[in-house]
Amino acid sequence: MTDLVESAAEEDGDRSDGPAVRHVALRLVGGAAALAIGLCLIGLLIVDGLTPSALTQWESEVNDGAVEGRTPTLDTLSSAGSRMSDTITCVVVLVVMMLVLRRWLGRWRESLALAAAIIGELLVFLAVTFLVQRDRPDVPKLDEAPPTSSFPSGHTAAAVAIYGCLAYVVWRNMRNRFWAGVIVALLCAVPVVVGISRIYRGMHHPSDVVMGLIGGGIWLLVVVTTLLPRDDPPEGRRPQLDGGPVPTEVAR
Repeated sequence: MTDLVESAAEEDGDRSDGPAVRHVALRLVGGAAALAIGLCLIGLLIVDGLTPSALTQWESEVNDGAVEGRTPTLDTLSSAGSRMSDTITCVVVLVVMMLVLRRWLGRWRESLALAAAIIGELLVFLAVTFLVQRDRPDVPKLDEAPPTSSFPSGHTAAAVAIYGCLAYVVWRNMRNRFWAGVIVALLCAVPVVVGISRIYRGMHHPSDVVMGLIGGGIWLLVVVTTLLPRDDPPEGRRPQLDGGPVPTEVAR
């Protein structure tokens, strides 16, 4: 990854002005560690301090209500919603969109940020689920339960990381604001759909999904502020009004 960061910096022509590779790595690693610690503390509080409590009682009512409201149509829709951020889907989206962003913007910086968003989220998720052993809802499940614990929702966090990162890149780089807004709205709706689907299918408590949204959002913020600073001058090829690339000359 270090070689890719250096290559991206050289390609963008800002290696001398941008943060050092070591500084970038420290920010990412430090941010991931701080996030993992914070999520672990919240998860342990819920498991050891708030079970049972008014919170868990409310969550049980929500879980039971989701089961009572199941229909064949909703089962199908929730299955599709859940699959929007499963492992295979995330891998395919990551590979395809890294190539698309490289072709569209003419550089690797945004592709690298997308990879960091999903890989970092996965590492944080694995660390937290290993330390916070929360049982999944005690309701009939529509999916096979993975070996990881229920807290937090990895599907939801992954959806925030990958689709949220794409939304940020589109909004920042696509000059046609109408279509940029439409695309961003659709991308931002994905984590919500995923989270609701996971609760509906009996795979997570509501607080698991909420912390997945918050954790994924915090990690995404760390990634974009570290790898995609707002004062980073656009170089290489930039999108036109219709979203297509156009060459620009850069003084060196």
